[in-house]
Amino acid sequence: MLITLIGYRGTGKTSVAQALAERLGWAWLDADVLLVERAGKSIAEIFATQGEAAFRDLESSLLRELMSRKNTVLATGGGIVIRPENRDLLKTLNPVIWLTATPETIQARLEADVKTTANRPALTSLPAAEEIRALLELRGPWYTEVATLKVSTDDKSTDAITHEILTALQLDRGTA
Repeated sequence: MLITLIGYRGTGKTSVAQALAERLGWAWLDADVLLVERAGKSIAEIFATQGEAAFRDLESSLLRELMSRKNTVLATGGGIVIRPENRDLLKTLNPVIWLTATPETIQARLEADVKTTANRPALTSLPAAEEIRALLELRGPWYTEVATLKVSTDDKSTDAITHEILTALQLDRGTA
């Protein structure tokens, strides 16, 4: 089984992927980290030097490669749902878990994460709070289209989120 996590940046995909994998005794991958390692440059550098389309090409290729993994938890990039072909691929996977958070929570988390600011490009010319709201509104229907489970991460610990997911998937082995 491959458990795939989707959602806007700052919703906890990487932390939850690590926790789920640890609880299940599985591997976990962060697609953005793997993409950066392979490209040899940050996402911001890819956007600046090659453009968003090139980044999205790399992202799509990586999804096709990773979707056959077993006993793995995959944290995808927040924009994986932008391309229709990625949504089609994601719809063939089960489960696909959409991690959500309010725009305020996302902004606070992103501001607290220095790596995110340094390594991730602004995706619009809007101020951060407006960008988050605009992209959540744009991507929301796409996340809904592919998600088999939606989990809010607001005001919850990683352990609580992990327990909620494992219980919903009937994979919880009784440990909290």
